[in-house]
Amino acid sequence: MPHVVTQSCCSDASCVFACPVNCIHPTPDEPDFATAEMLYIDPETCVDCGACVTACPVDAIKPQGKLNPSELPFIELNADFYKTRQNEVPILAQVVNVTAASTDQGSLRVAVVGSGPAAMYAADEILKQPGALVNVFDRLPVPYGLARSGVAPDHQRTKQVTELFDKISREDGFEFFLNVEVGKHISHEELLAYHHAVIYAVGASSDRRLDVPGADLPGVASATEFVGWYNGHPDHVHREFDLSGPRVVIVGNGNVAFDVARILASDPERLAGTDITRDALATLRKSCVEEIVVIGRRGPAQSAFTMPELTGLLAHEDFDVVVDRESAMLDSAAAIREGIVSSTLRHKLSALAALPDASTPASGRRRVVLRYMLSPTEVVGEEKVTGVEFAPGTSTDDGASVDYVQDNAVRIDTGLLLTSIGYRGVPVADLPYDPASGIVPNDAGRVGSADEPVPGTYVTGWAKRGPSGFIGTNKSCAHETTENLVADLNAGKLRQPRRAQSDLVELVRSRRPEYVDRAGWSAVDRAELARGADWNRIRDKIVDAAEAARIARSAERPRRRLSLRRNR
Repeated sequence: MPHVVTQSCCSDASCVFACPVNCIHPTPDEPDFATAEMLYIDPETCVDCGACVTACPVDAIKPQGKLNPSELPFIELNADFYKTRQNEVPILAQVVNVTAASTDQGSLRVAVVGSGPAAMYAADEILKQPGALVNVFDRLPVPYGLARSGVAPDHQRTKQVTELFDKISREDGFEFFLNVEVGKHISHEELLAYHHAVIYAVGASSDRRLDVPGADLPGVASATEFVGWYNGHPDHVHREFDLSGPRVVIVGNGNVAFDVARILASDPERLAGTDITRDALATLRKSCVEEIVVIGRRGPAQSAFTMPELTGLLAHEDFDVVVDRESAMLDSAAAIREGIVSSTLRHKLSALAALPDASTPASGRRRVVLRYMLSPTEVVGEEKVTGVEFAPGTSTDDGASVDYVQDNAVRIDTGLLLTSIGYRGVPVADLPYDPASGIVPNDAGRVGSADEPVPGTYVTGWAKRGPSGFIGTNKSCAHETTENLVADLNAGKLRQPRRAQSDLVELVRSRRPEYVDRAGWSAVDRAELARGADWNRIRDKIVDAAEAARIARSAERPRRRLSLRRNR
């Protein structure tokens, strides 16, 4: 029977290269790979070999006959993707070639700043070079970035990608320097003294803020802060969120907004066995929230969430999902009027049209309300937020924009306002920065411009391309960057490291005794899993940096030998 890609797809394209019959698209070589919400298997050409199942790092691929009821919509989603491409010749995914690094300057040594998916995929690419050495730095005491602290606790299949990162981190030639901040504990120039090159994979760590009066009132926070709170991110774990009111408003309707809405509306006991923090679980158990209103500034056709996220939300058993049909019907985008709609968008609009109207009498369960065509104009309150005022909108004649009626305010009462309106990169010490795009200026990963590159300095992930794509999108992004790095090495454009690896360890230890190395992280990981077992949970996260450092220091460090690594 044909196989089907489901909602936990990370889009890293491992399945594409594993498929012997080229039935999984878009491939990284096709123009829509960067914008596709997920990958799709062609049911007409799938030969049921199972190679893709083995290759998938998040268990997103299943035989059609083994889908659970909530996953059945993906059968049609996969099939419809190919109906719209009937006249296109599918591109055969090219074997990913790895340029061999010259050994004229010794084995390749690279520092990677950041430890999230972009960083780990970059480390994996570098370690394909025989004898290569990669040192991964992160200011946090635990690795894996948004894969650990951004993925919702009820999406454990998606979090399985960290198992791949664990394998990478156990490779000969890999070392962690966690709890070390580049620019504070060690400089960029110092990193270049110990490495041929430095790759920055620092993400887009800042939120776009709501720029309206009252946005700084207590009770207003970003969805990213809320996610960091329930996921145990050290920067946000000590936050407090007031869930004593009956309603929470979320401005923005992307996947993060849906994650937050789902967590707020779910039965806390369904989350009890996950890796959500104990404090967050206790707060959710006392929650009085009955309604979560998710606001989109434009119409349904411009919804920022993906179809897999919507499918997961609608399939949930703990709450109802309704739509404010009046605001949804105002959408008259030109693409819809003319019938130029992708299969994914058609499914999205169809699913929204089938939802009950928000005016339907409440069932007694919590509910998520989707509202459209509302632009926030003011956050209302004195000592804390009590409501939000919005200007209602109407589509312009061409459907390309929205006109908002400023003197006809719509007020929604709430005691907690969460904003989810996008991410933005922040300046990185010693690197150029483009404030307009929020990225590090680069030419295919080379920091700077084609005419004036910054020697030995590279970038990958969101810091390179902006906040777009999914976890696995970083794999092809990292490959491009590391290929250019190796090309520069072979062209003699990179300097020979002037100091030894052992000197780097001594330098970091002298400035940051609390740093966490590879063995230390392994000890922290084991401690989290053991504590989780004691509480009947997947893991119980260690969120205090000092505690993580203490556990890391107690770890036994085996003698290590650098060896050649077979290309994968």
